[in-house]
Amino acid sequence: MSFFNKFLFLWSHYSYAPDQYKEYINRLFINNLSTLREISKIVAIVIICFTAFPIFYEKDYINALFYLLFAVIALVLSYYTNYKMQTTVVSNRFIYIFITLFYVNIMSFGIYLNIFSVQERPASVFFSFLICALLMFVNPPQFNLALTLSAMIVFIITSLCFKENSDAAVYDIICTVLAGIISLYFTWQITKLRFGLEISTTILEEERNKYLDQSTIDELTKLKNRRDFMHTFQRYLTNYRSFDNWLCIAICDIDFFKNYNDHYGHPMGDACLRSVAGVLNSLMDILGVYAARVGGEEFALLWFEKDVSHVDEVLTYISKSIRELEIPHEKSKVSQYVSISIGVYIEHCGVSSETKILYDLADKALYAAKGSGRNCAVVTGNGIEQYKIPRNV
Repeated sequence: MSFFNKFLFLWSHYSYAPDQYKEYINRLFINNLSTLREISKIVAIVIICFTAFPIFYEKDYINALFYLLFAVIALVLSYYTNYKMQTTVVSNRFIYIFITLFYVNIMSFGIYLNIFSVQERPASVFFSFLICALLMFVNPPQFNLALTLSAMIVFIITSLCFKENSDAAVYDIICTVLAGIISLYFTWQITKLRFGLEISTTILEEERNKYLDQSTIDELTKLKNRRDFMHTFQRYLTNYRSFDNWLCIAICDIDFFKNYNDHYGHPMGDACLRSVAGVLNSLMDILGVYAARVGGEEFALLWFEKDVSHVDEVLTYISKSIRELEIPHEKSKVSQYVSISIGVYIEHCGVSSETKILYDLADKALYAAKGSGRNCAVVTGNGIEQYKIPRNV
């Protein structure tokens, strides 16, 4: 690769690999919308401040009217961008168009300010303003180059055609070229730094999520672990929807699991746990039931109910789904297949905040289910008389 091609590659991709560049430029480019919304407001305020000069010092109300026109255009861009952000998914084409319109408005204001309004006013004022505006956006380098060169060419041609003082026109050309070089250099550098920051943030976020998963997910079953369950339980006690009337906590235990392990071996026991966990893990999508592994063969469930009578349907669905796995269990005294016992405690939402007390009450219901023959569910709760859902329901 020649030096020129290498330079072009590094410049056009901000020194990153093409795939990496494409991923992060798309991620950062969407942020231009919020920047455009805010910077347009600032531009409008600044231009309005400029109207003080022709009104109070020059008594030139025509100039003030033109200034206000540019301010109004900036405000319209700001409010329309805000409207589009709230109502639709905005495409990259829309962002390109509106950045261009913003740029054209600034360029037109600068041309009017430095050439038509007061010819003696130096062009450096306009280009300082223009450079600051460009630095606010994260654009592909080709787009920045096109905008900058367009502004330079239009400004130079307009200055040569309409400025009466040739020395002032030469000064404008020098300022324009310098401003263009500074703009391209600093926008490239700042965008590259933003790329690096975004990549670093993404890597740190991925690492954080990785360690968070390791600390909250049970490695064998991929269910949430006891630590996550206790945090979630506390959150469920205090955060519930207005139409949720009951909080349900269930403790599940695989029937005669020790016998299963002793007969089939620990590898088969692990496979059994994974299969049961797969059923419980699917409950969130189907019934909105949170599931976690809190012990060896013990699982905990949490969910909200509007009508307490629906609890029976949830428990029946769970028991039926476990039975339909048809995992043979020759050493079970209650079923030829793997089955579970469930203890449930139901509490009015917002009544109690004691996780340990509620957990122990659900655990007692589980012992009642085991004591009444296993492969069943026992339900109790605040103001609810204890009852059993038998295995054949």
